[in-house]
Amino acid sequence: MSTGTTADRTPVRRLTVLYDAECALCGFLRDWLVRQPQLVPLEMVPAGSEEARRRFPGLDHRATFEEITVVGDSGQVYRDTAAWIVTLWALREHRPLAHRLSTPSGARLAKGAVLAAAKWRGAQWGGGGRVYRRNDGWAYDPSRGWMYSPPGCDSGTCPTR
Repeated sequence: MSTGTTADRTPVRRLTVLYDAECALCGFLRDWLVRQPQLVPLEMVPAGSEEARRRFPGLDHRATFEEITVVGDSGQVYRDTAAWIVTLWALREHRPLAHRLSTPSGARLAKGAVLAAAKWRGAQWGGGGRVYRRNDGWAYDPSRGWMYSPPGCDSGTCPTR
């Protein structure tokens, strides 16, 4: 997989945006993105989900919770600021902005926006050393980062195969 940081000449015909389905800001942005006219189709997939792990087995799914990750249809992987820029590039009305943000001075502005969003998200997790647990088996411990433990059968509600 490409990292999106090199000049990859493979055309991008579709992008998959991995988003945190339990994050209010991420959900808001997902809803906003799907309403925008798209030059390149965007597909939204919850980060760390069964679908994400099935479709992108070589991806570090823990990292997809730590920074926005976008995957191109030819395996390109964009993270952090590059992910935001390529997502804007896919939108008809925001492609000119994406081009401006891809310059050195624009990249500093984009990085500031990404850091502000990350700070807001971190504050929503409660801070103070508390572990943030999601319903899908993912948990965030400020001292250890993201961890995944598949949901167990303790409740007696395991799906049968």
